[in-house]
Amino acid sequence: MDFLTIYIREAHPTDEWQMRSNLEDKDNVCYAQPRNIGDRVAIANDFTKRYKFPVPFGIDEMSNAANDAYAAWPERLYIIDEAGQISYKGGNGPFKYDPKEVRAWLAKRYGEVKHPEATAEKKS
Repeated sequence: MDFLTIYIREAHPTDEWQMRSNLEDKDNVCYAQPRNIGDRVAIANDFTKRYKFPVPFGIDEMSNAANDAYAAWPERLYIIDEAGQISYKGGNGPFKYDPKEVRAWLAKRYGEVKHPEATAEKKS
């Protein structure tokens, strides 16, 4: 099983639709909307390095092809099966973004997965 994250356009960029809750950006993670692919790459690199993100990370084109194809904005989870077909389409985030639902779907289809970190915590 493979996982992939695709960075699409900013949901709440500082120069467009910044949320009030982001005004005090103590973690310095708020960005202006990228104007070119170099900007998107820089933001994606900052994120993956800052958070040591372990999942492969793709970057949508400036035409927003992935976002448009998957109605991904601001965030959404999909499962693409072995035949390349969408077998699970999660709700739009943030309110209908439900990683636990995805985990349950995967467990039902492929069996329960135990994370090494969870196993280590139980032994402690």
